[in-house]
Amino acid sequence: MKYRILIFIWILSLFTCCSSEGDTTATPEPEQELYFPDSENWESTSPEDLGWNTENINDLINFLDNSGTKAFIILKNGKIALEWYGNGEDSSSNLPWNSAGKTLSAFLMGIAQEEGYLSLEESSKKYLGAGWSSLTAEQEAHISIWNHITMTTGLDYQGDTFCYDPECLTYLNEPGTFWYYHNAPYTLTQDIIENAVNKDFRSYFNEKLRDQIGMNGAWITLGYNYVYFSNARSMARFGLLCLNEGNWKNAEIMTDKSYFSEMLHTSQPLNPSYGYLWWLNGKSSFRLPQSSSSFQGSIIPNAPDDLVAGLGANDQKLYISKSLKLVVVRMGASAGETQLGLSSYDDQLWEKLQKMIN
Repeated sequence: MKYRILIFIWILSLFTCCSSEGDTTATPEPEQELYFPDSENWESTSPEDLGWNTENINDLINFLDNSGTKAFIILKNGKIALEWYGNGEDSSSNLPWNSAGKTLSAFLMGIAQEEGYLSLEESSKKYLGAGWSSLTAEQEAHISIWNHITMTTGLDYQGDTFCYDPECLTYLNEPGTFWYYHNAPYTLTQDIIENAVNKDFRSYFNEKLRDQIGMNGAWITLGYNYVYFSNARSMARFGLLCLNEGNWKNAEIMTDKSYFSEMLHTSQPLNPSYGYLWWLNGKSSFRLPQSSSSFQGSIIPNAPDDLVAGLGANDQKLYISKSLKLVVVRMGASAGETQLGLSSYDDQLWEKLQKMIN
């Protein structure tokens, strides 16, 4: 097992304990300037100087190693507090984001809208063309771009939820009346962006987002899915960008702060725990991928209530807590469950993290 904990001097111990009743509301920290890396030379801080419970670090590392984790990073105020690689991978390994990459598409959608190429209120038919589904022309016209990024298209999810061929996309509900984690309408958002900006999606993504913040990686087509592959630090860079509300150092990567806020808040009442392709903690109820049922409570009880997350199959995780100034990245193999996105691993991991940082 290979791991490294990067050490630098830090000055604050800032985390609040969860109460015995399970309250995970974090006390906001005093404002402190975020650090942004210029290149691969990324400054670090130490768990010791943060006042973390360092005796629990080995327990966390063992948990990561035994659950198939290949890359794990914690950023505190932008600096690396802990970085670990295992199971045959290292810092140069490009790993799949799976559905955690939906957050990248959501961000790029906001840029396309702020540049005037599209509006979320428009029918997606304008950019996908007539006949992109098996619906009638009138039914297609009623599905907006907003429906695609909130999982409320109303398309039938009982078949292959990845297939976006017209014969796979049939009518079930009126748009906006039912929430279901349907991959195909999401995948089509990349075609919507590409046709709206009249530029290859990958080129537009690289120009407007990837290269602006020093990420590496590429979109790879796997069957019906467009999956982003990158090293773990690139996922951490994107998390840091979102922690700073779409700004990288002094550059505004996303200027439309209304869209940014909407992206990370409840987008519709059907699933309060979902924004624009982002998962939201601390809400009253939630719906899960591959299920039409609603469940009471928050998605990750052990995590801070203000946590937002990109969650992908095989337990790819991007967590951001603004109150704690934390970005957490987990990439690797499945921890043992087959769910898309959210799994019991999220809460198990945050139980370990809370023991270390509190």
